[in-house]
Order: sequence, then structure tokens, then C-alpha cells
Amino acid sequence: MRRAVLRRALAPLRGRLLRGVFLPLRGKRSARLLYAAVLDGQTMNLQAELPASAQPVEDAVLLLGRGRTLHEYPARVHRDRSGRFLADTAVLLGAEAGGVPVPTGATRLRLRVSSGRARRSYPLLLVESPHTYQGTTRPMTASPISGDRYRFGRSLTGSALLRRLPAVPGVEVVDVHIQHARIDVSVRLVGLEAGEPWCEFVASGRRIPAGLAETEPGVWRAEVPLAEMYPVSDRREHWDVLLHTGERRPHRVARLLHDLSDPQRVLAMRQVVVAPQKDRLMSVEPRYTPAGNLRFTCRRVDETA
Repeated sequence: MRRAVLRRALAPLRGRLLRGVFLPLRGKRSARLLYAAVLDGQTMNLQAELPASAQPVEDAVLLLGRGRTLHEYPARVHRDRSGRFLADTAVLLGAEAGGVPVPTGATRLRLRVSSGRARRSYPLLLVESPHTYQGTTRPMTASPISGDRYRFGRSLTGSALLRRLPAVPGVEVVDVHIQHARIDVSVRLVGLEAGEPWCEFVASGRRIPAGLAETEPGVWRAEVPLAEMYPVSDRREHWDVLLHTGERRPHRVARLLHDLSDPQRVLAMRQVVVAPQKDRLMSVEPRYTPAGNLRFTCRRVDETA
């Protein structure tokens, strides 16, 4: 917490040093990032302007890694209408996604260009912070496979850094299916060891243990009878789904790994009416809370209504 406060307090000073000292000194010997984003949570997209000293350029590759462990990815070099030489590249991140393994922490980025036998590598300067997006979708904040989070940062002198943060432990919804007599919820664990998990549906003053089975590697399905969720009164009952993994606190089943700005509206599910018991009707409304947690709202239905 103290480090974060200190970092925010020093941000204006760092900005003045960057623009007043380091950019003028390094601008002619560095490639300037014009665009940097991880759009789907695991694919890094970059566009950089090459310094005038690099021209002409026949070939370019992005260098990503630490120390002697460097990964190379081809970059497309082209000239824009104003005559600038630009390099574009896209890199899949994360070994679990079939991409480059990225260690936890900060990794530097460089661009190596060549013309004939001549080669030269340039650090990438991140002058402007990544932009905030608005609309129905946005860049994903975490990998949809691993949950790992990738962020762009920069050193004191302006060099671009790719930071990898481990996944926030959680339980992600895979599928929800309401049948005539039960609810099936398929989930997968993110950043968690399964151990011997067990699940329960929880409402105010009520708890229902749910059967839990691994249907495929890493995917678990919880089942609960709808008859046990029938409201005890005419008031609505709101059921949350909790998964226990042996840790001190259970995890709420949720839908967080997406690129939607308004998941409540886009991921809305249909309300259904079922007869879980003889001569008793009940409406079941599955939905996601503002925090992304899965919730089922149940209420009695008058058969004559």
C-alpha cells in the first residue's frame, strides 16, 4: 500500500523527467511505441515508429525475454503516408495458450532491425500510457485460459516493460443449464489447486450441498435438485453458488474472464418456470450480479396467475 501511494506521489516527477530529460536523450536511439495493448487477455499487439537512423530497413523482429533467454517474433515493416517507417507485430503470450512463456514480473522489449548484413537493436520507448476504451467490449484484463494478467509499464528512463501478474484465484462459469428437476453448473478453477473440492448453493438461512463431478480435465459440474430450492415463503430467494477447495474461505462461482463492458446485459439468461414439486410452480432467474457472481433468484408462481 505504501509503495503504491509513493508511486502515485512521484508520478508527476517521473513524467517530467521522462519528457524533459530521457526522451530527448534516447529518442534518436530508440523505437517509439505508438500502440501497445493486450486485446484478448493473451495477445500482445504493438506498433512502433523506427528512428530515422534505422532506415532503410529490410527486416525486423521483436525480442522478448530476460537475460540470455530471448524469444524472437517477426515484425512487419512498412512506411506510412508521412514517410515514417513503422513495425507491427502480434505475439501470443503464455505457454498454456501455446504462446511465449512470460515470467512473473517485468520483461523488457526490444526491436532488432536488419538491412543486408547490418543488424541493430533498439529499446522500445513507451511515451503515452495505454488508452482507456469505451463501448460494448474492452480489452480483456486477464487471459481467458490461465487468468494471468499482462500489463504494460515503463522504466524510469521510458523503456517499455511487459508485466505479468499471476491469476487472481477464482471459479469461472463454463455453462449453466436448468432442467425440469435440477440445475447444472459447469465451472473451472483459475489460479487454484482443486484438491478435493465440494460445492453448495447458499441463500439467506439455507444451504444445499451440491453434487460435484469432474466431467473433463479441469472442468467440474455441480448439480442441485430444484425441489430443494423452492422458496419457504412468498418472498424471492437469492441463491449464490460457493465452491470449497480446502482453503480457509470458499470461492463464489462467477463470470469474470470476458471483454464485456456490460456483462449483466450481454450475458443475461432466460427466466424459466418449472414444477419442482407436485402442484407447485417456481420461476428461476439465473443472472450475474454487478460483481460478476452467478446468482439464481427463485420465487413461487401462482398456478392460476
